[in-house]
Amino acid sequence: MLYSLIIPVYNRPDEVDELLESLSKLDYNEDFEILLIEDGSSIKCEDVVKNYSEKLNISYYYKENSGPGDSRNYGMKKARGDYFIIFDSDCIIPKNYLTEVSNALNEGYVDCFGGPDKALDTFSDIQKAINFAMTSFLTTGGIRGGSEKIDKFQPRSFNMGLSRKAFEASNGFGNIHPGEDPDLSIRLWNLGFETRLFSKAFVYHKRRIDWSKFSMQVNKFGKARPILNSWYPQHNKLTFFFPTVFIIGLFLSVLLYILSQKFDYLLQLYFVYFLALFLVSTYQNKSFKIGFLSIKAVWKQFYGYGTGFLESFVKIIIMKQKPQEAFPELFFKK
Repeated sequence: MLYSLIIPVYNRPDEVDELLESLSKLDYNEDFEILLIEDGSSIKCEDVVKNYSEKLNISYYYKENSGPGDSRNYGMKKARGDYFIIFDSDCIIPKNYLTEVSNALNEGYVDCFGGPDKALDTFSDIQKAINFAMTSFLTTGGIRGGSEKIDKFQPRSFNMGLSRKAFEASNGFGNIHPGEDPDLSIRLWNLGFETRLFSKAFVYHKRRIDWSKFSMQVNKFGKARPILNSWYPQHNKLTFFFPTVFIIGLFLSVLLYILSQKFDYLLQLYFVYFLALFLVSTYQNKSFKIGFLSIKAVWKQFYGYGTGFLESFVKIIIMKQKPQEAFPELFFKK
């Protein structure tokens, strides 16, 4: 099986350098190809790609900006492989990644898979805190994982595999962003394809964002979910409402405490939760500083996602607005 690695990039040559360097060290003994799709960048990475032309079987394409989903589709149309593997440009790939993917597909073939993400010791403290917020069993990362069966997993496009057959049947990613990943997964299910989590096929996801960008990102995640729920109501879950309920509950608990200090039970529960976040993150990262930063990261995650979800729920579900008109910033024009 020939694997085609599809990597969309926008204005991030330094990230591409790290990613390609990690791919040059893979222990996989069979041939594979890399397609790097420059999505209308003003800061191109073509020179970086040239530095790896003798180490890797790599092709470089430049196209007008149309978003990551459309760029992935562009790459898959150009690819020669039987199976496509999609990475974000801010990922670093462990040397045994393709070996683990190949082993998993040989043990039980599936037309679409997703893998988890981890943090390297070299990541910044903020990156480690954000990684904790996005992956911990105490946060929406854990809730999401717990609400999805391994054999009914919704892959995320920073680390995702898709067969040529599944791509051609589904036409790949839609033009919503974020939200293009679960949208594709659900359409694949409706077409009769299976998805699965390959727990050993992880990547190191750097997430080069500051606090402000992280808040904007998770807010968009929240806005996208009610749109997906309106398209695919059969896949709606109560856990999607959790961040919104969480922030409303926190504000109510503070208000009740201000009005009457007798009603402090809810506030105590929130204190216990944030203390648990601090202790678990401190233990996992072996750093008190990252433990404190993780509290900030989880709050920004819950607040950003929760408020975005609430706004979108009102506009899309209650007011029945068209998603493209209510949130034009979530849709790329192809």
